[in-house]
Amino acid sequence: MDHINGSLGRKLNMALVGGGQGSFIGRVHNVAAILDNRAQLVAGALSSNPERAKSSAPFYDIDPSRAYGSYQELVDTEAGLPDGERIDFVTVATPNHTHFEIAKAAVEKGFNVVCDKPMTFDLEQAEELVKLVEKSGVVFALTHNYTGYPLVRQAREMILAGELGDIQAIRSNYIQGWLRTRLENEDQKQASWRSDPAKSGAAGGFGDIGTHAYNLARYMTGLLPEEVSCHLKSFEEGRVLDDYGHAVIRMENGGLGTVTASQISHGRENDLFIEIDGTKGALSWRQEDPNQMMVRRNGEPWQIYTRNPNAPFIGELAAASCRLPGGHPEAFFEAFANVYRFAYDDMIKRAAGDSFETKDTIYPNVYDGVEGMYFIQQCVQSSKENGAWLPLKHPLARR
Repeated sequence: MDHINGSLGRKLNMALVGGGQGSFIGRVHNVAAILDNRAQLVAGALSSNPERAKSSAPFYDIDPSRAYGSYQELVDTEAGLPDGERIDFVTVATPNHTHFEIAKAAVEKGFNVVCDKPMTFDLEQAEELVKLVEKSGVVFALTHNYTGYPLVRQAREMILAGELGDIQAIRSNYIQGWLRTRLENEDQKQASWRSDPAKSGAAGGFGDIGTHAYNLARYMTGLLPEEVSCHLKSFEEGRVLDDYGHAVIRMENGGLGTVTASQISHGRENDLFIEIDGTKGALSWRQEDPNQMMVRRNGEPWQIYTRNPNAPFIGELAAASCRLPGGHPEAFFEAFANVYRFAYDDMIKRAAGDSFETKDTIYPNVYDGVEGMYFIQQCVQSSKENGAWLPLKHPLARR
């Protein structure tokens, strides 16, 4: 019987950097990576603290011999193991300021990479990482995981096929409330590094979740931005980085987009939602209700698209992103796993010496990472200049 990984004939070997005890996103990566039984977690450097890194290994069933005290030890040692035994890819699930050095070390050893967003600490690092990835030829996936939801991919197919006509307006919003108080002062791990400019980077909420909203708009519509005007603010007294922000984007086609991100809205949990207006119709989708998408046209009844891979109205890409029949809810883990699923296809092609797409991939990639860092840089600078209009189209942006 053919193996699920085709010509590779085995599971892909994964290493996790970060994700030690107390981590949220490390566990998510682990579950998503192995969901389709195409990979196995065999090695890790689970903390920047060597003792904690090793003590966290049993939580992931990592053998003590492959529980490393640092990411450098991991890539150096694994690179010396035989083909098929050593790792195939490294997942980076650490705070922003460490992404570049870890990804760089992995790429230079020829390992594929799956990296959390934002991709790097600043734009300069992101542009350097593109050069390294292009030189090495590795597969590089970025976990803007919301692009993995089937109905997000359905919307992308419909928009790119012209079903909504010319896209004129996009409203992409990511609203949370968990930082309404200064949790960073209470030694809360997730809040501490996200509110620290030395670890998070130039932006707070806009870097953490605003980039998701921006990436979602780019992914669903394919529209390229021209300029941005942004206002960022920290409403919690004493907080250095923004906890609220609003950006207006002029698109290359003449359309307008808005991105709003909040981490101080009472009662809001993880409310990423997007509305897109075209000349022939409009659609809306909400991450907290991800298995439905609304499509509206004047003079016609509203249409509710449901996540159903067997329905005739569901496109090929959306259907391929489902694991269950309609009416059986799929959500966060499965969407995350879809980033891995399609990156695995390219990792297998690379292992076989076959060519694969590097820029216009189904999953977010290193070029999307550069765009995200440029978005952060330009929004922060625009806000400093009282909302001045600044360029937003990066030369490496995918079309």
